[in-house]
Amino acid sequence: MPDFALSRIGVVMLGVTDLARSVAFYRDTLGLPLQSEIPGEFTFFNAGSVTLALSVPHSKHTGRGAGATEVVFSVEGVREAYDALRSRGLRFTNEPRVVTGPMWSANFSDPDGHGLSLFGPERKP
Repeated sequence: MPDFALSRIGVVMLGVTDLARSVAFYRDTLGLPLQSEIPGEFTFFNAGSVTLALSVPHSKHTGRGAGATEVVFSVEGVREAYDALRSRGLRFTNEPRVVTGPMWSANFSDPDGHGLSLFGPERKP
């Protein structure tokens, strides 16, 4: 797939340790509109062309605690994007998997260790 390219960052995820404190900061201090939340775990804000996600599980699972970050690339088909990037030599930290409802994800890192992922339906419609 020589013409394949990631083209849209859909979510920037920040690992947080105190979700209520962080929600108050981003909602009340910065004025970002709240989109949705999974109580005690995730909160999603409208940040223009991207979604800002605050995540307690992300801070725990990465082992980096507060300050853990992940840039999430929205794709139309996680399997197709995964295959195209693997064909270019990219090593993923996990196989594509279901993360919520019909949405799938696959994670990888850049050369400096920044967390990146693909997110979208399993396959293109």
